[in-house]
Amino acid sequence: MFSTLMILAETTPVVTSQWNLSIGVIMITANLFTFILGYFAIQKTGAGPDLPFPQLASKKKFGLPELLATTSFGHILGAGIILGLSNAGLL
Repeated sequence: MFSTLMILAETTPVVTSQWNLSIGVIMITANLFTFILGYFAIQKTGAGPDLPFPQLASKKKFGLPELLATTSFGHILGAGIILGLSNAGLL
């Protein structure tokens, strides 16, 4: 089974694009979207250390773990969008 996967990996073309402004805008937009989504979706906030700039999320206690979680998900989402658009030939 491993040899079959290796053959598929060698023959499957992967379309990647060079970094440009649209890729940066897509990644920033994905991170902002997940930050806003996490701000309203995370129910138990404030379990870890506070952010050094508390004015970012003044209504809720949005700390460092929540920021790291939302930006990690934002990078995964942004990478998926960028790879999908690149493979579709739209980027």
